[in-house]
Amino acid sequence: MFSDRVLMGPGPSNPYPEVVSAFTRPLLGHLDPEFLEVLDETCDRLRAVYRTSNSLTLPVSGTGSAGMEAAFVNLVGPGDVAVVGVNGLFGERMCEVAARLGAEVVRVDAPWGEPLDPVALVEAHPSPAVIALVHAETSTGVRNDVEDVARGKGDALLLVDAVTSLGGIPFDADLWGVDLAYSGTQKCLGVPPGLSPLTVGPQARARLKQRPSSWYLDLGLIAHYVEGAGGRTYHHTAPVSMIFALHAGLGVLLQEGLEGSWARHEACGRALQAGLEKLGFELVAPAAHRLPQLTTVWVPDDLGGLSEADVRATLLQRYGIEIGAGVGVMAGRAWRIGCMGHTARPRNVELLLGALEEVLGR
Repeated sequence: MFSDRVLMGPGPSNPYPEVVSAFTRPLLGHLDPEFLEVLDETCDRLRAVYRTSNSLTLPVSGTGSAGMEAAFVNLVGPGDVAVVGVNGLFGERMCEVAARLGAEVVRVDAPWGEPLDPVALVEAHPSPAVIALVHAETSTGVRNDVEDVARGKGDALLLVDAVTSLGGIPFDADLWGVDLAYSGTQKCLGVPPGLSPLTVGPQARARLKQRPSSWYLDLGLIAHYVEGAGGRTYHHTAPVSMIFALHAGLGVLLQEGLEGSWARHEACGRALQAGLEKLGFELVAPAAHRLPQLTTVWVPDDLGGLSEADVRATLLQRYGIEIGAGVGVMAGRAWRIGCMGHTARPRNVELLLGALEEVLGR
């Protein structure tokens, strides 16, 4: 049974009704021809959403963090140079994963709440193996300029975290020249967490590690199951119901149209931000790099005698609305409010703004 709460945090968004129905489909074996047909269609739909022709485009079994690890473990090893842009929590995580693989990590930092400098990223090292950055930084609500980095990356592979961006704002893997990207199902795709859509371009595929340190996330092995060239080779048991759900969610998105989805997220996000400013909140991210699907606001000093945690708890308990706390250097100082996937509806924006006005007495 799905809760009737309105999920407006940085984590899962409310699923599309079609996705909920997909979970009720009878289970099939992961090698059943009927399931494999659904898997193939799901990969085709992912190509359409990523705007790519990459043959190796698939849902990794695991959440967005599994996609991140799959990306790094297949491209980076001991001694490889990884330039990583860090302006929030998930850039920090990229550094951690790359360092555990023995890579030489070259950090390019920007203050949390500010965008990365594309020039600084491409000039950070003369010959890195990869340049990695987060497109939509979930911890701060900032959009980073992937296209500008792609234009200047040279022979380096461009690795992009699209967890919070895919389906919500424009992302064009082939046009931009992204070599590998991963996302998550639970944000703008409107599907519960459990899979990480990933796409690998030809340059990245040519440089995949032959024996990466993770067997489970070895894309060379998984490709034989997902692509089915010359017959499918069993790798691991696919999460059948989750793939049914992703298949349904991508179907809803593509029926609406990518441009339609981007416009809906833009309209709802900007209405939310305008309403928050009218209530006296200060937005964290600069206007030119502010995400519509994830809004960060500084917690005001005057909350009518309540703590910031009290306000969030009241929204959840009294109104059934979940918003997210700040993390890292923003813990206790900021809120993160999602307007993603099926949740990106004017009625949810109006409900939240009205609830905040009542709770804060404004």
